[in-house]
Amino acid sequence: MTGALWALAAGIGFGLFQTVNRRAVQGMDVYFATFIQLVVSALVLAGIALFTEDVGILFAAPLSAILNFAAAGFFHFFLGWTFLNASQKRIGAARTSPLIGTTPLFATALAALTLREFPSLPALFGIALIVLGAYVISEKSGGSDLRPMETGLKASWLGLSAAMCWALSPIFIRAGLKELNSPLLGVTVGAAASALGYGVVLLWQRMRGVKLEATNEAWLFKILAGILVGLSTWMRWIALDLAPVAIVLAITMVSMPLVIFLSPIVSGKHLERVTATVWAGAALVLGGALLLTFIS
Repeated sequence: MTGALWALAAGIGFGLFQTVNRRAVQGMDVYFATFIQLVVSALVLAGIALFTEDVGILFAAPLSAILNFAAAGFFHFFLGWTFLNASQKRIGAARTSPLIGTTPLFATALAALTLREFPSLPALFGIALIVLGAYVISEKSGGSDLRPMETGLKASWLGLSAAMCWALSPIFIRAGLKELNSPLLGVTVGAAASALGYGVVLLWQRMRGVKLEATNEAWLFKILAGILVGLSTWMRWIALDLAPVAIVLAITMVSMPLVIFLSPIVSGKHLERVTATVWAGAALVLGGALLLTFIS
């Protein structure tokens, strides 16, 4: 498949993940939820790698490649997933998803500055449609059943922070893949390193007496979410190895309409309100993503 099609598949997977994840974080501590997500993803990816890759090449790889993969994992998993889980818990999946839609905007600027990747005019138009759709949904709609004080920047900064982290990680992914061209091994290293780091954070929290609680239902949904996001992230890394960063991250925003459609079904309409304005914004996002898919 081309990079655009891998990105499309990753976007669908991310949409399913965000929907399931919203249900999971309702009954879990944010930090504990992120840790479980990391562990499940790392185990799934490691299992696939053992059966499909020569893992021995990791030991012969340059240290710089391993460090770049670990750095990519830090921004994408350790920080990005923490911000995502916190945002979904606070304002819901339908409202968080369009904020994540700003990722291509950050990615376009960062890729131009660091990788010298400059999108064509049609690609810039597609990216602009996606960002406009994200703005329409986040600013013109109610999203979840929020209190009046939970709107504007105060409610949005967590989702925007996740978007920025996900725009930063491809810089390190590209650097690592230049020295070890295996997206699967790279993403496995990133997930495993982040899971280890998160384990240290949780241990420190436990020593401070913080309770890490989770309902039985939350466990079930979180394990499913971890599997979905692990596989989706792997597909995203493959796409980043084949296509420009801004285009890949823009196409993966097809996750947004999927989240908007499924979240009220999975989490309940009382938590996830979807209006005509939300769908109008989602249509802009989908249109931009499809444009980028066909021109890539």
